[in-house]
Amino acid sequence: MSPADESQESWTDAMRTGDFERAWAINDRDLAVLCRLGPEKHTGPRHLQRIWRGEDLRDKRVLVRCYHGLGDTIQFVRFMPALRAVAREVTLWCQPELLPLLERANGVDRAMPLHDGTPDAEFDVDIEIMEVPHAIRAGKGSIAIRKPYLTLPERDGGTICRSGEGLTVGLVWEVGDWDKRRAIPAGLLRRLNGDGVNLYSLQRGPAAAQAAEIGAADISTPDIATLGRTIKQLDMVVCVDTIVAHLAGALGCEAWVLLHSDCDWRWPAFGNRTLWYPSLRLFRQSAPGDWSSVLREVRLALLEQVRAKDQDELADHPA
Repeated sequence: MSPADESQESWTDAMRTGDFERAWAINDRDLAVLCRLGPEKHTGPRHLQRIWRGEDLRDKRVLVRCYHGLGDTIQFVRFMPALRAVAREVTLWCQPELLPLLERANGVDRAMPLHDGTPDAEFDVDIEIMEVPHAIRAGKGSIAIRKPYLTLPERDGGTICRSGEGLTVGLVWEVGDWDKRRAIPAGLLRRLNGDGVNLYSLQRGPAAAQAAEIGAADISTPDIATLGRTIKQLDMVVCVDTIVAHLAGALGCEAWVLLHSDCDWRWPAFGNRTLWYPSLRLFRQSAPGDWSSVLREVRLALLEQVRAKDQDELADHPA
């Protein structure tokens, strides 16, 4: 194993176990090498760029560049209040789809839509949003937020047309091209249907056409704020590791996230809970590629939820 690979493995282990001081120490060593050997800022593909070079953020106008995925931005915008506590001004240069949510976020003075040109903002220091926790030496207190940290703009929206009594469950099963191990064959989700469970598809893209195969009503939307309102109307979401998991967690909604056996660093290696989102429950493969056992576990857990909901309704409306 090369020193770089060993360093990455150590950092991943530190993040998964919540040893953030060790993670930032590893980042410090990597940053020292970066400052000495390069590459230059703002060169290469955006998602690979390292922007911050250790500059002091105190009393500075800070431009936060959102160069990773939508879910990454939602996850890391939680650090804006802590950043704003030391900075004079925080400008968020974020994906246009997220603007209606992030312009309302605590700690953000201004949010602008990301584009391929030069940002229309004056700043003293710039940083990529996923570098912020290292820069502010974030601890568990600013990571394990126990309440929702995003709110939705006021807007009239439709209500879910419920197909009878029971548990309303939103589904997402397909992902982008970055890591297809996260995706679940749509046919497997059909076993979640029925027995008091009503399925609704939040899936976007070509895979949305598979909703009928699952037996799920398609209520998907390209609008992030509308998606957030839809999630809040559902009893829960069952999804793979994608933006919907982060949006549900940031809004404090219940979501069950289905993880492959070698899941991303942001999820713990063991257990069914995560520091990042208290409203999320994790279900994981016991063997690479084995989604069938995961879906069996989810099916049993859903039936328990149905029984609990029925008991609550009986207690609220006794005969």
